[in-house]
Amino acid sequence: MATTTEYKYIQLNDQGAPILTGTTMKVIELVMAQMAYGWSADELQVQHPYLSMSQIYSALAYYWDHKQAIDAEIEESLRWAKQVKKEAGVSPVAVKLRAKGLLV
Repeated sequence: MATTTEYKYIQLNDQGAPILTGTTMKVIELVMAQMAYGWSADELQVQHPYLSMSQIYSALAYYWDHKQAIDAEIEESLRWAKQVKKEAGVSPVAVKLRAKGLLV
């Protein structure tokens, strides 16, 4: 059961992660897209047309009010992804493509 917050368009899912009300999109996902691509709020709306501008600005406000915790979660996610990539090793497909000169 989701928990309401003081942000009209943000609620906490069953795991306690802030999501945009009426969606399954986490605030962290929207913030990471903005960071990765440098998108403005308007561009975020173009890329996610199912979100209203009110939802987007509410998510961004939530981020700025909880920046330290969300930034720490982003860093942890990036560390995890780097570790998983390292453990997975070189893809067999990449090896074949390099052998054929199709991948640098």
